[in-house]
Amino acid sequence: MGDHVIVRPGERVSADGVVIDGASDVDQSSVTGEPLPATKTVGDDVYAGTLNGAGVLRIRVTHDPADTVVARIVALVAEASATKAKTQLFIEKVEQRYSVGVVVATLALFIIPLALGAQLQSTLLRAMTFMIVASPCAVVLATMPPLLSAIANAGRHGVLVKSAVAMEHLADTTVVAVDKTGTLTTGAPRLTAIAPTNEQDFDGREILRIAAAAEQFSEHPIGRAVVFAARKRGLAIPAAADFRALPGRGVSARVDGRVVKVLSPRSLGNNPLREVTALEEAGATAVVLVLDDQPVAVLGLDDTVREGTGEVVRAITEITSRPPVVLTGDNHRAARRLASQVGIDDVRADLLPDNKVAAVRQLQADGHRVLLVGDGINDAPAMAAAHTSVAMGRTGADLTLQTADAVTVRDELATVPAVVALARRARRIVIANLAIAATVIATLVAWDLLGHLPLPLGVAGHEGSTIIVALNGLRLLSSRAWRTASATSS
Repeated sequence: MGDHVIVRPGERVSADGVVIDGASDVDQSSVTGEPLPATKTVGDDVYAGTLNGAGVLRIRVTHDPADTVVARIVALVAEASATKAKTQLFIEKVEQRYSVGVVVATLALFIIPLALGAQLQSTLLRAMTFMIVASPCAVVLATMPPLLSAIANAGRHGVLVKSAVAMEHLADTTVVAVDKTGTLTTGAPRLTAIAPTNEQDFDGREILRIAAAAEQFSEHPIGRAVVFAARKRGLAIPAAADFRALPGRGVSARVDGRVVKVLSPRSLGNNPLREVTALEEAGATAVVLVLDDQPVAVLGLDDTVREGTGEVVRAITEITSRPPVVLTGDNHRAARRLASQVGIDDVRADLLPDNKVAAVRQLQADGHRVLLVGDGINDAPAMAAAHTSVAMGRTGADLTLQTADAVTVRDELATVPAVVALARRARRIVIANLAIAATVIATLVAWDLLGHLPLPLGVAGHEGSTIIVALNGLRLLSSRAWRTASATSS
């Protein structure tokens, strides 16, 4: 602590600290969940593991490496994982004792009648028949084939479930908590509004053309979004000269002989334009187009909602009887605006990783079984604390993929309600299999003890019930089972 560190453009910040010189935009989405890079100037905090933009920063280290945000995240994951109950299947808990009881009962059926003078052959046959028909083979196979079949089927459709226990937990889900950036959204901003400050001089197309010309050499996500919007509308982007990146502020270039700047509203001082205020209150990110030192327009950008997210939210609501909960590190306005678009009312924003853990634990303290869906390092501690979790495979951080109980490989949110529905169907088949196995065992045992059950018939009944429950579980391997689960979730 106290060391000074130079962070060059494109480098990762190596320690938690405070900026003492320089300015830049830092992508800290992996820690805070903010979709857009944060402007960092003198006096601002920076976090280890975040990615520096175009500027050079000199920072003073303020935290020991063991106390950085990333280190605390790893510690929270370990702590939450250690406190998670070691759940086992019901059958695994009782199988050993039950088997010992069957052996003891078999010996008793053989020894006691012999001691009372019964014939050896008939006594031995009855004891052997009892041991066969009372064996828990069908009970054991009642559980794993449905769960493993469901895991295999989900895997074929892009969801990797890591264990049978995880599949069981998915079936128990009563509330789904989702991250915003990279989960409900793609994590890539898009242009949503153009607000001229002087409508008589410029129209929206001309404003966008000029702004795209200034931004065409920028690697900033905002610059890429502006250029993409211009090209999507078929605008001819003019050449630009004297391009300069203004770290922490925006960009500057000469277009058609005029100086064009696209700036952060902070660059204009303490008197924001009313258009900036209106866009920010609506939950958008605002940048100002300045032409020859005169603000001529404000551009509003927003993160892109994943296609079909509204339908997924409705499917989750149908399955769990409760709308999802949004847990995000983004600001309240942006989070609430996006949540309202997809039909979510419960929004908890401005959350750091430990706050997400607290939110998950609060939901579970209220009696819910929480399924957390996320992608960033900041989601990993909450995933470990949740009853079960699903990570986004394409954009997910390594720690998140390791912590999650399941991974949706293609980042398809629609697979989340589908795999929950499949898990619940697997649980219903497990219950049906247990009922079949227990009924057959009870019937054959009673027949053997109270009457005369021929050994071949006992073997046929025992093996037949085992085959029936195995085949019943293997039905979940069919593509129809996934289609049924998807239809149920939609």
